[in-house]
Amino acid sequence: MKKQPPSQEKTDTDDMLPEYDFSKGVRGKHYRAMEKGYTVRIHNEDGTTTVQYFVPSRSTIVLDADVLEHYPDSKSVNRQLRACISEKRVRSTARRGPTKRLAPARSK
Repeated sequence: MKKQPPSQEKTDTDDMLPEYDFSKGVRGKHYRAMEKGYTVRIHNEDGTTTVQYFVPSRSTIVLDADVLEHYPDSKSVNRQLRACISEKRVRSTARRGPTKRLAPARSK
């Protein structure tokens, strides 16, 4: 078996094949288009084409890569957001101070 030149040998950390070149790639190139939705055409064996339209729901949120490292799933994101919301409510209540109660109106 012929040994590959050092430039083409795979290293332990490099799992990308050398023929894949992403040096001219643009991050987020299709992001805006994806927000609007997309169409998938499936060409069936019988010659017909099935068309499916996908539109992200209003609740779809895309996390940046650095955030995704800390929150790998929707459960962890929701847990943290609920904690922030709860903390915000506690802080806003503390700033307002205690609520004054009015004395009941006297009847004549």
